[in-house]
Amino acid sequence: MSTVRYTKSSDGTALAWTKGGQGPVVVKASNWLTHLEYDLESPIWSHWIKFLEQRFTTVRYDERGCGLSDRRAKNLTLDHWVADLEAVVEASNVEKPFYLLGISQGAATSIAYAIKNPEDVAGLILVGGYARGSNHRGPLAAELYSTVINVFKLGWQQNNPAFQDVFTSRFIPDAPADQRRWFTDLCQATVSPETGAELLMARAEVNVEDMLSKVTVPTWIFHTRDDQVIPFEEGQILAQGIPNAQFKSLDGKNHIIQEAEPAWKNFCQEILGLIEQKDRPSLEGLTGRELQILKGICNAQSNKEIARDLDVSEKTVRNHISNLFSKLGVGNRQQALKRFGQVM
Repeated sequence: MSTVRYTKSSDGTALAWTKGGQGPVVVKASNWLTHLEYDLESPIWSHWIKFLEQRFTTVRYDERGCGLSDRRAKNLTLDHWVADLEAVVEASNVEKPFYLLGISQGAATSIAYAIKNPEDVAGLILVGGYARGSNHRGPLAAELYSTVINVFKLGWQQNNPAFQDVFTSRFIPDAPADQRRWFTDLCQATVSPETGAELLMARAEVNVEDMLSKVTVPTWIFHTRDDQVIPFEEGQILAQGIPNAQFKSLDGKNHIIQEAEPAWKNFCQEILGLIEQKDRPSLEGLTGRELQILKGICNAQSNKEIARDLDVSEKTVRNHISNLFSKLGVGNRQQALKRFGQVM
């Protein structure tokens, strides 16, 4: 597996993170529940990690309070979750802009981050997400969620399989029993009953609905039609509130899309299509001379060698390179070569 590293958030909370794969950068905001090591072997999350790291440079981390991050639950607010994401982005030193993947509660964190740091984000990918926590969806939703929290606490405090399965089966109702048992084991391994309940209660208070209109980055929203954890309507609220967002509905009940269901294949195809299309290098707007210079850069020629081949001064080449990099949105030769080397 990729090496697990640690960084600290703005309030000193230790966060475990890892980076693997290659290609366009995808940063995955934290969500319920993950464990950087166990997820690699799990039937719940391993296909997600495999897909992401085979296609993209992927950064993921365990949220505060669970997994390999600091297990002490404190400051469970949206502002601190955003600060955690900022700390991991800085520590990972990934190339910007990157794609930000927000699953479930990670969607609200991703939205707030993209509003605060729009220059960092090439696009938002929100899966099974929501703007409104349960306490902001009406009294019935709040009461139901309170019951879910109690089921969680009773199940894990008493190690009661019946209560545990009631809780975990909501996330993957269409999964076989052995997968649901694995998810139950993950909950036991990655978070204490007390912290888990506090994390659940904190999610109920999330509300970024008033922020949605401030999102300026491209956004793609995916939601299973019969999601048993986050209602389909919550995904629609995201799409209606975020300017120019694209909404894709997927068949199924699982909140965490599983590898065996058709929705997984559809989701992967959609992600590959949208990122490959958006990330495809474009040479539109370059002059003939700029194209010649870019070709020289991609052939690892120095400014002096390019100037000699084009019969111009080195100063002229430097001026063209400055304009060229501005048009291409790159900062140096290395970035230009990485992005355009294969198309030149």
